[in-house]
This record gives sequence, C-alpha cells and structure tokens, in this order.
Amino acid sequence: MESQDNKKSHEEKQEEVKIKGDDKRKKLGGIKATPFILATEIFDRFSTIGFHANMITYLTQQLNLPLVRASNIVSNFDGTSSLTPLIGALIADSFAGRFWAIIVGSIIFELGLISFTTTALLKSLHPPPCPTLVDCKEASNFQLSTLYLSLLLLAIGLGGTRPCVMTYAADQLDMSKSSVESRSWNFFNWYYFSLGLARVTAVSVVVYIQDNVSWGWGLGIPTIAMGIAFIVFLAGSPLYKKVKPGGSPLVRVTQVIVSAIRKRKAVAPEDSSLLYQNKELDAAISVHGRLLHTPQFKWLDKAAVMKDGEATDSNPPNPWKIATVHRVEELKSFLRLLPVWAAGILLVTANSHSGSFNTQQAWTMKRHLSNSFQIPPASMSAFAILTGMIGLVLYERLFVPFVRRFTGTPAGITYLQRMGIGLIFNILTSIVSALVEKKRRTVAEHHNLLDNPKAIVPISVFWLVPQLSLHGISEIFMTVGQLEFLYDQSPESMRSIALGLFWIANSMGNYLGTFMVSLVHKYTGHKNNWLPDRNLNRGKLDYYYWLVTGIQLVNFVYFVICAWFYNYKPLEEDMEADFKASEDGAAGN
Repeated sequence: MESQDNKKSHEEKQEEVKIKGDDKRKKLGGIKATPFILATEIFDRFSTIGFHANMITYLTQQLNLPLVRASNIVSNFDGTSSLTPLIGALIADSFAGRFWAIIVGSIIFELGLISFTTTALLKSLHPPPCPTLVDCKEASNFQLSTLYLSLLLLAIGLGGTRPCVMTYAADQLDMSKSSVESRSWNFFNWYYFSLGLARVTAVSVVVYIQDNVSWGWGLGIPTIAMGIAFIVFLAGSPLYKKVKPGGSPLVRVTQVIVSAIRKRKAVAPEDSSLLYQNKELDAAISVHGRLLHTPQFKWLDKAAVMKDGEATDSNPPNPWKIATVHRVEELKSFLRLLPVWAAGILLVTANSHSGSFNTQQAWTMKRHLSNSFQIPPASMSAFAILTGMIGLVLYERLFVPFVRRFTGTPAGITYLQRMGIGLIFNILTSIVSALVEKKRRTVAEHHNLLDNPKAIVPISVFWLVPQLSLHGISEIFMTVGQLEFLYDQSPESMRSIALGLFWIANSMGNYLGTFMVSLVHKYTGHKNNWLPDRNLNRGKLDYYYWLVTGIQLVNFVYFVICAWFYNYKPLEEDMEADFKASEDGAAGN
C-alpha cells in the first residue's frame, strides 16, 4: 500500500513538473522576444547592404575591373548568396533548428566581412589606383582569389541567416489565420519597414564614408555592426520560443511519392474522408491546423489509400507505404505555389543589374547639393528605400482600410493581387529607366562629351529619382506580397524552405541576368555596344532597358494566367473559424 502511495506521489510530481514546463514554454516568445530578432536582422541587413550597395564602385575603381565584368561579379554573388539559403533552410527544418542555423550563419558571415575588409586595408590585395580610367592595371588573379574567398564566406553565412531570421521572428508570434486577421498590424510590412531603416542608413552613411573617407572604415563599420547583431541575438535567447524541427520535409515528400507509386493501381475513394488520417502522427507538423483534402493532383491521393493491415492501433503505419492526407496535401501545397513562385525569377532578372547601372549613371551626372557636398552615387538607392518605407506605412494605414470596404478582405487585397500590382510598377520602372537614360545620353551628345568617360554630364542626378521611386513602390507590392504568399501558402513545417525558395528565385534571376548581360555585351558590337566596358556615354543602356521591359511584359502575362488558376490552401482552422462564425451569427439572430 505504501509503495503504491509512493508511486502515485512520484507520478503526481512528474505531472507537476510537466505542467510547469508547459507553462514556461507558453511564456516564451511573444512580442517581447521579437525586438531582439528584428534588431539582429536590422544590424545584419545594415552590414549586408553596407558592403554590397557600393560593391560595383569598389570593383571598378579599387580593383579596376571593366563595368560588365564587375557587374557580373555582383550579380553572380547575389545569385550564389541566394542559392545557399535553400541549403540552410533544409538543414534548419530537418535537424538543426532555426536558432542554430542563425548562430552558425552569423559567425561565417562575420568571417567573410573581416576577409572582405582586409582586401581594402592591405595594399597587396588591390592594384594601384587608376584615376584616368584609361589603360588601368586590373586586379591580379591572387587579388581576385582573395576577393572570391571573401564573397564565398559571405554567401555561405547568408545561407544560414536569410531563410531563418524572418521565420524565427514569426515563430515567436501566433501566426494562425484568425490571430493574424485580428491584429491591426501586418508582421511582414513592419519586418520590411525595419529592414528599410537599416538599408537607408547603410546607403547614406556607410556609402558616404566609403567614397569620401576610406574603404577601410567603410567596410569596417558593417563588420562591427554584424558583431553587434550577433551579441544582440544571443542576449535575447532566454526569451525565444524554439520550435523543434519536424524532421526532413524532403523525406516526407519522398515518402508520399513512393507510396503513391506503390499504389498506382489503387483506386482512390470518391469520399475523401475514407483516406488515411492520423492527428497524433501529424501533430508536430500541424500546430496551426491540418491541411484539408483538395481535388488537385488526384494521383497523389493514392498514397493515402488504406489497405488491410496498413494502419491499425496494433500496427504503426509505415510512412513509405501509406501517408496521411495532411502529408499528401503538404506536397500538393508546395506544387501549387511553384508556378506563381517562378514569376519572381524574371522579375529578379530584370532588376539584377539595375543597381550597378544606376550607380554608374549617377557617377556621370551632377550630384552637388552645395559647393562642398555631393551625393555619393550609390546613395541614390536611398530614394527607392525611402519610397518603400513611406509607402508601407501609407499602404497599411490608408490603402488597406480603404480597399477593405469594397473587397471585404482583411488584408484589403489578396497576396496574388498585391504581387500583380508590383509587377506592373516594375514594368513602369523599366520604361522610365529607358527614357531617362536616353535623356542623359542626349545631353552628353549635345555637349560633345560622348568620348570623355570621366566627364560630368550637365544633367541633375535627380532625374534618376522617378525610376528609383517606382522601384520602391514595386517592392511594397511584389516583394512583400511574395514573402507573405510563400509563408502563408507553404506547409508550416516547410516555411524555412519556402523562404529559401524566395532566395532561389533571386539566385536564378541573378544568374539569368548575368547570362543576359553577357550576351548583350558580346553580340551588340564593338563600336555601338549597348553596355561598353569603360565609357557609358558611348553605350545604349536605354536599349537594354527596353529589352528588359519586353521580358517583363511576357512575365506579367504568365503571372496572370498562374494567378487565375491558383487555389489557396484550405486549413482545418479556417473551417472551424467559419463554423464558429456561422454559429455566432445564428445565435445573434
């Protein structure tokens, strides 16, 4: 009797410990934890933009590389640093978790920044100056190899932070549909706004230091900022809600495909409720609601067809032979969003070299605000960032409430509508860019400056503001809308991978942009080359922008077709919320 009492007492103590542990976990996360993560992302993005915004100037004026080669190095780095996030996302979602992916990625990124800064500090790592831009001695293979090593470390580091920081911040909040719709603010809008603060500071302060003080300080400050970001992130770790990885999503996807192939001769029942479901098995990967059956990709439903003895209480299911409806729908959800996601590739292709070309245009234009101060060329991108920041506030506080009256949609417009509007603004950006470059070159020709690559064309640099502002508006709609779309429409256990897809689109777009620019440079002749190596005044950059405009028009038509046929994923939570709302309405009547 006494032993039974002791056993009961021991079980009660274990239950108390479990309850206390659950209560403690419930107190973790929330709005108190997100400032540490967002502050980390702000410093991180400040560091990234700090070295990246003016990289084209560093490559052309410090390493003496030709314009097209330098621009391709920038876009290739963008492509590589957008490819590594998918690998980082897979590691984070499979076994490492987002917290440790951010930690390791931040350390490698910091090493890359230190290495990159060293190339500016040591004279042996860059060629002698060439102020005339004529017969310049380019960087040696050894000097370039040091640069490439630095860029590789930076790209690997970004693979750990880019797909995980935003999703880790979202993990701290209740991102269920009912909770999101009840909030008066949009997490993704404010996330993007906070990044805008970092970006505008970097392209104004850091770029000015790089152009007017020294490249050592100009690259050293981002390096120090990244160190601060790492410390801030660690300081908030006791507050973070650490979501355990749900196992490799690729393994689950493969299991569904293998199971469907094995049962390819099976006949799926007309009644989807007869397909295999297991709430307990799916609990860890369906915290915010299970995915409901959809009629698309019906051949995958065969994976959830139950055969005798495959799934019983005494016989645990073999995931290589039978899959739950939720796991089948994970794969379906991912397949559904891919065509829409692909529209982002050509968008990135269109914009891949615009930053470099805008900077080179600004170098040839009047930039003086006073006799003693002139705007650094790379700082002109601040107009795009500021437009985006101001636009986000106006979007959330004015546009959404106004449009909501007509659409009844809590967000004003759907994700796909938001992305479509962004694509239209990006097309307008390319058109205006072509017209402004035509104007700049006409003024240069009028003043006989076509053969002087160092000449300042008597046209204000503020002519670039319209295209930069349009680009900022485009990002409000397309970039933020795409992030929302990928996060919301992907299975919750694959959200890091979905954000990795965002960066994969960037990677493919940048590589495709490099390929396109190389072809244009190679096949548009030597005398009237659209994209000359040293003298932009002798180029036909406006023709390049018209080419980009045509590509974007085709891409827009493709996007509209994909959006028209897209079906949003149904969640069990949504159905329960709708049922509760209908009950409340009936009670009110």
